[in-house]
Amino acid sequence: MLDMKMTGAQILIEALKKEDVEVMFGYPGGVVLPIFDRLYDAPIKFILTRHEQGAAHAADGYARATGKVGVCLATSGPGATNLVTGIANAYMDSIPMVAVTGQVKTRLIGNDAFQEADITGITRPITKHNYLVKDVKDLAVTIKEAFHIARTGRPGPVLIDFPVDIQQAETEFHYPEKVEIKGYKPTYAGHPGQIKRAAKAISSAKRPILYTGGGVITSNASGELREFAIKNKIPVTTTLLGLGAFSSDNPLHLGMPGMHGTAYANHAIMESDLIIAVGARFDDRVTGKVEAFAPHADIIHIDIDPASVSKTVEVDIPIVGDAKHILKGLLKYTKKPDTDAWLAKIDEMKKKYPLKYENSDGKLRPQYVVEEISNITKGEAIICTEVGQNQMWAAMFYKFTKPRTMISSGGLGTMGFGFPAAIGAQMGRPDAVVFDIAGDGSIQMNIQELATAVYNKLPVKVAILNNCYLGMVRQWQELFYKKRYSYTCLEDGQPDFVKLAESYGAVGMRVVRPEDARPAIERSLEITDRPTFIDFRVEKEENVFPMVPAGEAINRMIGGMA
Repeated sequence: MLDMKMTGAQILIEALKKEDVEVMFGYPGGVVLPIFDRLYDAPIKFILTRHEQGAAHAADGYARATGKVGVCLATSGPGATNLVTGIANAYMDSIPMVAVTGQVKTRLIGNDAFQEADITGITRPITKHNYLVKDVKDLAVTIKEAFHIARTGRPGPVLIDFPVDIQQAETEFHYPEKVEIKGYKPTYAGHPGQIKRAAKAISSAKRPILYTGGGVITSNASGELREFAIKNKIPVTTTLLGLGAFSSDNPLHLGMPGMHGTAYANHAIMESDLIIAVGARFDDRVTGKVEAFAPHADIIHIDIDPASVSKTVEVDIPIVGDAKHILKGLLKYTKKPDTDAWLAKIDEMKKKYPLKYENSDGKLRPQYVVEEISNITKGEAIICTEVGQNQMWAAMFYKFTKPRTMISSGGLGTMGFGFPAAIGAQMGRPDAVVFDIAGDGSIQMNIQELATAVYNKLPVKVAILNNCYLGMVRQWQELFYKKRYSYTCLEDGQPDFVKLAESYGAVGMRVVRPEDARPAIERSLEITDRPTFIDFRVEKEENVFPMVPAGEAINRMIGGMA
């Protein structure tokens, strides 16, 4: 039987169905009207965001919460360029995404046509791969390749630029079962010899530490990590994007390392004799001064991306491959090291350098708010964050117990990410409790997505840690610029977040006293048909401590310690 003839727009929809896409996010425009006409009757749930950046972040949040490929759609020109920040964010954090953009007719490309932008050129440095479709006959295989590239190896965003005349052109539709891409064959298994070398090094170590990142979550290796750490009694530190990969309530867990990590995690790294890095890339916020990082340690680095190995820190035993596969191999070959004295020393560090804050003066502090959210949700909610102090307090004081429950902008540090990401997460996990822990600065960057959440009856809860400042920038100005608060105060002109939420049809609440925090959070959990904004009026000049100043070694921390 001959394959059916379809337009390019029809082929896109049929291909998305074959890729099991259930939800996509976006915004219409002139050159994507053929696609939107087909979406009208399609079984795919389309979420109309109020800005294309919101669509990209929502697709990103959906992907992180579900493990599936997030999909977003925008028109040409400004619609496509509005996706750029969200695409860059997904690229930095290795999130599987397919972004489809409309483009002017092929004969007009390069002629400065109305709403034309060279989006493939613009996004080349921030996509894993991108395509400009010039022939409708290539479309089906292009879509198949895009999804394959996005979800395999080190995941990342792929962009398909789709001219309007190709959307309207017809060809026979045949969707390939699989694709083979020349030069693209990610390594999953890991070299057996290197795995055995690593196992031998671990078995003889006296002060080993597992340094784990988002790659553990991406490869669904949390179970293997837990088994390996517990069996061998090795303490575990998790990066911002790795939070939840290893339960915070396990005594082996050290929390997050780096600039705003726990003091005991940083000291443990600096005193260790072996670092086992799994799915983490030694970014500058973790290493601090690279020359001083972990001076006594050999380093094993497990990563699926060969370009990440020894990129920042020279490693002794590189293993390229998937975290899940390699941890299984290490479980097979590793003999339990003698870590009793090491664990006793780490327990002393935990007692000496606990996370702490002032909580005896009756003032509402952001750390307390996060702790109450954690206590009430028992560490099982999906926590999205904006960027800044709110993000660090969430990482420090929420007790994550499961993977895919911490959704935050890591590498790019994108203000405005958290709320649309929470919308995407709620769409992907409708039965989950989803919080966006936000700052009063970040939340205003994509606050228009209140309309998206209200229209779709999404019960996302937004906890605004409102200190009337761009808090993290203000903190740096306080500590390093003599309190010269240059353009970081937001108090004048700040909206009434309660009235703003209510104007969209959401629920708004305000909390100014510590004793009112728990009732407000509990009330928000009872609201299941619309979003809730809780405006927590916290101490204005509260700082995130501990903190490693820029350019210092990670054991040279200031604040927040005994």
